[in-house]
This record gives sequence, C-alpha cells and structure tokens, in this order.
Amino acid sequence: MKSAYSYIKESIRKNLKEKLIAWRKDKAIVKLEKPTDIGRARKLGYKDKKGFVVVKVRVKRGGRKRPKRKKGRRSKRQTIRKTLKMSYRWVAESRAQRKFTNLEVLNSYMIGKDGQHYFYEVILIDKNRPEIKKSELSWIAKPENKKRVLRGLTSAGKKSRGLRKKSRKLKTRPSLRAHKRKGK
Repeated sequence: MKSAYSYIKESIRKNLKEKLIAWRKDKAIVKLEKPTDIGRARKLGYKDKKGFVVVKVRVKRGGRKRPKRKKGRRSKRQTIRKTLKMSYRWVAESRAQRKFTNLEVLNSYMIGKDGQHYFYEVILIDKNRPEIKKSELSWIAKPENKKRVLRGLTSAGKKSRGLRKKSRKLKTRPSLRAHKRKGK
C-alpha cells in the first residue's frame, strides 16, 4: 500500500519536463507558497505554519574553474585550476541565505536538473517569530546558530566538509585548516 507522499512524488516526476522549462525562465531565487515535494520537505523539518519559508534556487551546472587572467603572468600562473569544494546544494543554500538575511536555513533538497541547471528548494525559518521560539526549533534562534550555512553547519555543508564519518585517518576534525588541509 502506497502513501499519499509517494503519489505526490510520481505526479512531480510526470510533469517535471514542463516544470523545468518554466523554472528556467524564472529568476534564480524565487519564494514559493508551498514546497513542490511536500513529503521530502516534511522529512527535513518543514511545517505549514508561520515562520517557515520555502525558496526555489537555480544553480548553474558545469565546472567552476575561473576564467583566464589577462596581464603580466607566465602561462603557468594564468589559470586558476582549483575546484570549489562546496557542493551545488551548499552553494544554493548560501545564495538563499544571502538573499533573505533575516531568515536562517534549516535544510534543502534537489527538485530537478536539466542540461544547464540544478534546482533546489531551501527551507528557511524566521527565527524572530514567537511560533518558532516556542516550538522544538527554538535552538535556531540562539546567537551561535546565526548564519550557520555560511560556516558550513547545515547538512549539506557538513557533508562537503567530510564530517559525516568519524575517522582518525581522515584529518577533517576539528577543521581542515587545523591539519594543514590534509583531509578530504
């Protein structure tokens, strides 16, 4: 016997192609009334009450190598070959945080991708609302959780930083900088 959320997920998959075409024409960051995948959002902490905001973020796919510098370098120093160690999901969360400065990011999930873009939905919380301060999410209103995305403290950030596993071989704790970037 299937749950209601599984039927919702099937309907999302059926109409995804038309939705992707429409999403491509939208702005990069769009505030939504409801999440597209309500089941996934509920699993990640979303509730349909005041203080919760869902944002759709479009992130460009492909390599993130910086363009070639023009002047005064030998050829070896002209390009920057470093790759960004942030995942696309983490990038989407941080862009949403920068757009909505009064909100805090709770979590995010991918809703689709095409040849050019990834599309994510980011769940944001208004930490100043009394509904949030009285709920089980009151921990997000504490000052130490301010701008947690930009410090890599969300689920996507911790995964990108290699903090999902505890190991003595991987020198990722307490941070990569503490071990001369030998981890990861």
